[in-house]
Amino acid sequence: MQRHGARRLTAQAPLAITKWTSYHNSLSTTPHLLHENKDHQLFCDLLEACKLSSDLKTAIETHARIIRFGYATHSSLSASLISIYVNCDRLNLAYQVINQVFAWTIDLVALNLVIENFMREGDYEIANKVFCKMPARDVVTWNSMIGGLVRNARFEDALRFFRAMLSSNVEPDKFTFASVITACARLGVLDHAQWVHDLMRSDVSIWNSMINGLAVHGLALDAITLFSRMEEENVLPDSITFLGILTACSHCGLVKEGRKYFDLMKSHYLIQPQLEHYGAMVDLLSRAGLLEEAYATIKAMPMEPDVIIWRALLSACRTYQKPELGEVAITNISRLESGDYVLLSNIYCSQKRWDSAQGAGDRSHPEVEAIYKILEGLIQRTKLEGFLPATELVMMDVSEEEKEGNLYYHSEKLALAYGIFKTCPGTEIRISKNLRICNDCHNWIKMVSRLLSRVIIVRDRIRFHRFEGGSCSCGDYW
Repeated sequence: MQRHGARRLTAQAPLAITKWTSYHNSLSTTPHLLHENKDHQLFCDLLEACKLSSDLKTAIETHARIIRFGYATHSSLSASLISIYVNCDRLNLAYQVINQVFAWTIDLVALNLVIENFMREGDYEIANKVFCKMPARDVVTWNSMIGGLVRNARFEDALRFFRAMLSSNVEPDKFTFASVITACARLGVLDHAQWVHDLMRSDVSIWNSMINGLAVHGLALDAITLFSRMEEENVLPDSITFLGILTACSHCGLVKEGRKYFDLMKSHYLIQPQLEHYGAMVDLLSRAGLLEEAYATIKAMPMEPDVIIWRALLSACRTYQKPELGEVAITNISRLESGDYVLLSNIYCSQKRWDSAQGAGDRSHPEVEAIYKILEGLIQRTKLEGFLPATELVMMDVSEEEKEGNLYYHSEKLALAYGIFKTCPGTEIRISKNLRICNDCHNWIKMVSRLLSRVIIVRDRIRFHRFEGGSCSCGDYW
């Protein structure tokens, strides 16, 4: 069917381009051609040719004449204009077409195209306005909204749209389920994800979404159990499945199991490990303290290791105080980010090489006084409860009091204070950061979650941490 359609398009293209060339040349020499010729077919041919040649200028000129001659509400012309404007990255003009005519006169495919592209640009407000104008919506419409919301980290809105989709009796497909499971996993509501997963079991992408959701939350045993169920139901795992399993093993320190699944994918399923699989294994071995084995794995890779793999080794070198191997890692990182400098600095400091260490701080937030006041109050409460700052983590050659002060103002603590400042008591707080959470902040947030009776979810570079009632979902391994 697709090949036949391609043949038709190929056959029609020369004719359309020939017509466009003829009309375009005529327009340049006889400006009154369109004024004299009000034939609807002329506009169709011109727009089709503009679409094939991405001629935005002629499309805009033709659009103006379409309005002048009273064809603005013609569905095929509106659909062609929308397609041209979207393909030329002029979403504002596509939206103008929708506003100029009744939505029911525009082809559903064209409206879906507009929504998909607005969501890709992160413009939810306009996409939602188009969505609300539509008299009918199909599964593609809903998937564009739900998938776009997930990509833009609006997970609660994605679930709200999914519920509305079910209420409207539109049947979800595998793409819907994959997006919704991702949203559930990112929000930490995996019981919802399990419910969604039970609705559709046969597609490997759904299994993969669930396994990856369990992995990022540190629920490795649940991920392994799910993998076993997957095998029992004769769903063939793919490379993404094994990446999720290896990630789960890495987050929970399951070295034996990680080795098992790494070998299984190669020997039983004949899946060649990719860069990401090697990265997960290096991360697993590094965090378990098996640095020589991790380094040997890197050297045995059939492809060039990337920056992420070297960073995993570098982070472990800090934890296990291996500055020499850390230097090997740092020399292999092509472009350093701040996190890499911090890690290497801490390695040097742990070996009393103070001349190599540096620090940074920032008090530029407009509500800084209120944030710091709340944070200092929390620090005093946790001290009264017996919390002891992990000053051994501060590698600067300063007094014990200054080390405590340095720990007080880590970014996740400031973010938590800001969350408390901006939310009502009992509200769940979510924090994201681009580095691994340190031991001091981890233990401190555990205590704060108990003192304030709050659920606090922190997404660091490695995984999700769900703090509640004085404990963390990671089981203190991350």
